[in-house]
Amino acid sequence: MSYFALKAILSGILIAAISEIARRSPGFAALVASLPLVSILGMIWLWRDTGDGTRIASHAEATFWYVLPSLPMFLILPWLMRQGLGFWLALGIGCAVTVGLYFLLLWLAPRLGLPI
Repeated sequence: MSYFALKAILSGILIAAISEIARRSPGFAALVASLPLVSILGMIWLWRDTGDGTRIASHAEATFWYVLPSLPMFLILPWLMRQGLGFWLALGIGCAVTVGLYFLLLWLAPRLGLPI
């Protein structure tokens, strides 16, 4: 259980740090958030837990495909807010579009032979 707590604490510190950086410099925080730090941490934890290179390779490849449908949210959210929508509504719409694109990916992936 202490290993799980360590993983949770380190991952939480990363998110908290990005939040604090954003208060001072939104652009720099975006750069830090865009780094695949969570994915890297996940792969490190997975390697430590399993030592299974094949599983990590599959995880990394699937992560690539799942990142793609999430990208439009980062354009939709600011556009909607600049159009006068409030943060929560714009975030909700951005998340809904992302979920829809995830479902589209799940439908398309087997048809295109994508490894997810």
